[in-house]
Amino acid sequence: MWIFAQRGFVSIVAHEDDAAALHVRARFEGDIERLFPGARVETTPLSDYLYRTTIDRDVVARALAAHVRQIGYRNYKATIAEPRHSWYFEVWLVLVEAQGALAPKAVRTRPRLARVGR
Repeated sequence: MWIFAQRGFVSIVAHEDDAAALHVRARFEGDIERLFPGARVETTPLSDYLYRTTIDRDVVARALAAHVRQIGYRNYKATIAEPRHSWYFEVWLVLVEAQGALAPKAVRTRPRLARVGR
């Protein structure tokens, strides 16, 4: 699972040996700690994700639920600061184009990009 949050981007996958744990990985320093305060993060220069930790599955669920309960914005992209805003916008744009390519012809539209973003 990929989580694009205001406080960071993480990838969360099952632990290979412990069904009660999850691996939480990040590309940017501090992202894991901002989403999961108190996490002990390792730097792994030879891995795809530079930063990673293992967290109990229930702890991950509670932390993500807390972030969801704090949502107060009506436009997510407008709350993201640079440089992260540019990165998230690129992902958003790729998915808009995929939606257009895969949507039934009757509903294919392209959002007015001038209104989107900040």
